Amino acid sequence: MTLKFNQLPVFIFIILLSFMVISCGKAPLFDNNLAIKDSIWKADDNALFEVNVTDTTKNYKFYINIRHTVAYRYSNLYVFMNTRLPNGNITRDTLECMLATPEGKWLGKGFGELKDNQILLNSALRFPLKGKYIFELEQGMRVKELNDISDIGIRIERAF
Repeated sequence: MTLKFNQLPVFIFIILLSFMVISCGKAPLFDNNLAIKDSIWKADDNALFEVNVTDTTKNYKFYINIRHTVAYRYSNLYVFMNTRLPNGNITRDTLECMLATPEGKWLGKGFGELKDNQILLNSALRFPLKGKYIFELEQGMRVKELNDISDIGIRIERAF
């Protein structure tokens, strides 16, 4: 098949339109990161995220977002996650987030001094109740001040 010169703009338009349709997904239910002052996450500085859930029939992917510098001295990060459900019940989970391979290669994306990690915690989370959920993230590394963590956050998106 050969294209004539006057058909080329139409062909390019169709290709561009196809890429736009493929790349446009649904917006996440929640996606927010909090900057950590001076990249020092203090043991008593917890990050709070409020998420309003209106649909309990869908499955969601739940991620923790971590941004750190390449000067971070550990290969992992322990995080305590407290979840307050709309009915007032509270759950507490201890999460180990791997940030580097055993050989010391960073797993996060990014060039230069910062690495961004999006760590999948649950690929098919279904919220049991409608209403406001409060997620509280607390560093659990047994030091009062954890250096070189610059941002922490969560992302919740629809699982297809």
